[in-house]
Amino acid sequence: MASPTNREALRALDAWPAWHGGCLALIGPAGVGKSHLAREWASKVDAVAPTRKEPADLASLPGRPVLLENADDWVSDEALFHLINMAAQNESTLLLTSRKAPREWTTTLPDLRSRLNAMPVAEIEEPDDIVLEGVLRKFFRERNIRPAEDVYPYLLRRMQRSVPQALEIVKKLDEAADAEQKAISRVLARQILENDTENLELFD
Repeated sequence: MASPTNREALRALDAWPAWHGGCLALIGPAGVGKSHLAREWASKVDAVAPTRKEPADLASLPGRPVLLENADDWVSDEALFHLINMAAQNESTLLLTSRKAPREWTTTLPDLRSRLNAMPVAEIEEPDDIVLEGVLRKFFRERNIRPAEDVYPYLLRRMQRSVPQALEIVKKLDEAADAEQKAISRVLARQILENDTENLELFD
């Protein structure tokens, strides 16, 4: 779902492969959809996506787009320096995701520090109503559920503003509706949110 909160990120991803230095850092707080957009990009461009559990052989990566999610949490300085250099030499392209901008990452390599400071950044902000309603509708659709239309504005005024929270609410509403043999309505949505201790202050 395109909105002012993610328009910069969408525009930057669409500009591939014409990224400055062959690299782009996609940043934003938890739950804003970084992984979703990054994986969509990886699928579109046939990128390889090493992980902490399944690291790739760096020698096999030249010529392939590469996605590293949460790159500042697990990728070694040496590996990151090597991949950034490959991208700069047009042997690959590199998309990194993180909650922090690369200039804030910790490194002991001066040459890597300069490359991180110069890396192009696209930021995703907290999702707005456009994005949240879109993902709510998507999650309901995936479960073949058609809630009452007034459920959407009701949830949007009260839920935490994150995609994972939207998914969790849809899951709980589906389970409650099935257990109680009820349609999904504002009444049921209120019951779900009241039972969520993280939302109790909304009903004071």
